[in-house]
Amino acid sequence: MNDLQLQALGLQCSHLIDFGGSQIHRHLKSDLDGLMQAAKSSGFDFAIASAHRDFHRQKAIWNAKYSGLRPILDLDNKAVDTSGFSSKAMIEAIMLFSALPGASRHHFGTDLDVYATNCLANGQSLQLEPWEYEQSGPFYEFSVWLDQTMGEFGFYKPYDVYRGGVACEPWHISHAKLANEMSVSVDAAAISEAISQYDVLGKESIINNMGELYERYVINVASSTVK
Repeated sequence: MNDLQLQALGLQCSHLIDFGGSQIHRHLKSDLDGLMQAAKSSGFDFAIASAHRDFHRQKAIWNAKYSGLRPILDLDNKAVDTSGFSSKAMIEAIMLFSALPGASRHHFGTDLDVYATNCLANGQSLQLEPWEYEQSGPFYEFSVWLDQTMGEFGFYKPYDVYRGGVACEPWHISHAKLANEMSVSVDAAAISEAISQYDVLGKESIINNMGELYERYVINVASSTVK
């Protein structure tokens, strides 16, 4: 595999730079600086909850959920009782909110989970749950502002609505141009090859169903057309 493919799979980090303690794609800085400055001018203290995660961090999250060490949530943010689940059902339940290692857009360094620190009340902590960005939630005005403004800096929300794959993630923004360059560099076969080399729980079922999983959860996202 070439460097771009390894980067997109989360197996190489040569494309990253430090940005206030987060790791981002080196070509993201200018547009991200612009978006953050625009947020500040509009009264929002823009913050990054999560940026780059490598393959091994994503694998740790995946394995913790598959083994029951971390809860698996449904569309109502309720913990799922997975007793009696087949391996395929377990995989699909996890992928509602957590990507396969090798298939996470957070590997790209172009995708960020964001919020506004000054929208949280005293003593209130960030949950990264959809209700926080809905009309009664603390980040509703920030989310509306993002929808209206982020395209000017090349960003969009890939998980703006639930499309039968990944749940709606109103906190997740992606730099369209840079993310697309990463996304098209790998396919289902490349992700399967990466997973086959590591101790990913449910690996056999993942690889056997990769075509379906790839179509439903990996590339089933919003159009990346921006202003």
